[in-house]
Amino acid sequence: MNKFSIGYLYLTVLGLYLIDMFLGSEVLTYMAGVLAIPALLISFVGATKLFRLLGTLFVSAGVIFFLWGNVSVLELPQLMTNNLSLLAFLAMLPWMQSVVRAGRFDRRINQLLQARVKDLGRLYTRSLGTTYLLVAFINLSAIPLIQDVLKQNLAHFSKAVRDDFISRTTLRGFALVLAWSPMEIMVAITVDTTGVSFLEYLPWLLLISGIVLILDGIIGQRFRRVAYEPNGAALTKTINPLEMTKRIFQLSVALTAFLFLVVGIGNLTGLSFIITVTLVIFPFAVVWAILIKRIRSFWTIGAKTWWFRLNNMQNFVVLFVALGFFSGSLNETPFLGMIQEPFMLAANQPLVVLLFIQFTFLAMAMIGMHPIATIGILQEVVVPLYETMNPMSIGIVFITSSLSTASVGTYGITVTMTSQATEQNPYLITLKNMPFALLYGGVGTIIGWLLI
Repeated sequence: MNKFSIGYLYLTVLGLYLIDMFLGSEVLTYMAGVLAIPALLISFVGATKLFRLLGTLFVSAGVIFFLWGNVSVLELPQLMTNNLSLLAFLAMLPWMQSVVRAGRFDRRINQLLQARVKDLGRLYTRSLGTTYLLVAFINLSAIPLIQDVLKQNLAHFSKAVRDDFISRTTLRGFALVLAWSPMEIMVAITVDTTGVSFLEYLPWLLLISGIVLILDGIIGQRFRRVAYEPNGAALTKTINPLEMTKRIFQLSVALTAFLFLVVGIGNLTGLSFIITVTLVIFPFAVVWAILIKRIRSFWTIGAKTWWFRLNNMQNFVVLFVALGFFSGSLNETPFLGMIQEPFMLAANQPLVVLLFIQFTFLAMAMIGMHPIATIGILQEVVVPLYETMNPMSIGIVFITSSLSTASVGTYGITVTMTSQATEQNPYLITLKNMPFALLYGGVGTIIGWLLI
């Protein structure tokens, strides 16, 4: 099956699932589950080796639990739909990123990196801040955009300095801003699994993100002893403060409006946070494009980007469908209770539990386990702890610990992208950013512990 038809298969599965959110028809959900089975099998062919390995492990374990739990074969399609909401969420994200590109907000903000500064310490702060701003709206797409500009600006520095600078500023800014982004899948999963409102999480996640951002900005001032001169006059530009402030203000207003719209609709409809964000993204992006008078560019960029992403979701289809089958089968066996028992024994030592969660994410990332897969297992294990511990404390550690791995996961997509862009060893990137990951996760764990 070629990619063209794969996109239609994915669209059919996700379309049936989302329509069922309104109609409440178990038949549509069941049909989506039936189609998810061939979608999983076909996606294995196009998935990368890492995701095929993860998928194989989860399916194999799921089969064992499925047989152990004596689950009927007729219930199999229902187990395959457990994570379809996450796939639908990922499928809609390109529309939000497209309206930002159509409005050329990314180009304007990226000009911050092309303005004159006196030393690398100031450029560090500016690069970190620029990454922080752009990732909030275009997510992973911001990484290559910023890294390309930095590679040009730092071309005349030694490779060691250039590589270290780029991997620090871009990966750390990326990991920090996602902590409070409603369009980050780890945040969406955590909100739904813990049952705590996103607005309750928001001030604490902003606090953690801000603290670590400031601390890393201060640490980055060690680069101040290195004088900076852009590589070529073309890269030395004067920023229009009024224009830049206007663009950042527009983005801030748009994000704030999106947050309140998602929370308001979620409260009115009772839909889960993930589903609400998924359904709001497209109409919100359309209205935004109309207001900034870029609707034609939005359609041109958005349709192409969305269809490309939809046809290249093999990795996530393998991961999410296999993980859904695994977790659904696990819940039907007594093995889940056996895993939960050690956590219950440590319930009177909440700091130990939170630290265990933090280092589990870190350890799993080191061996190539995607944080979504890790949280998929942990969220089932810690459910009994919600009766004795504040669910928000666990949720905060879930979010900060999982996202801290974006800067150190040797086999993760962000580290891999940076490794390819800078032509450096991914293990070196992991080593350089490990103190940051421990700091980020540690601040989250401390805040979570204080909220117990």
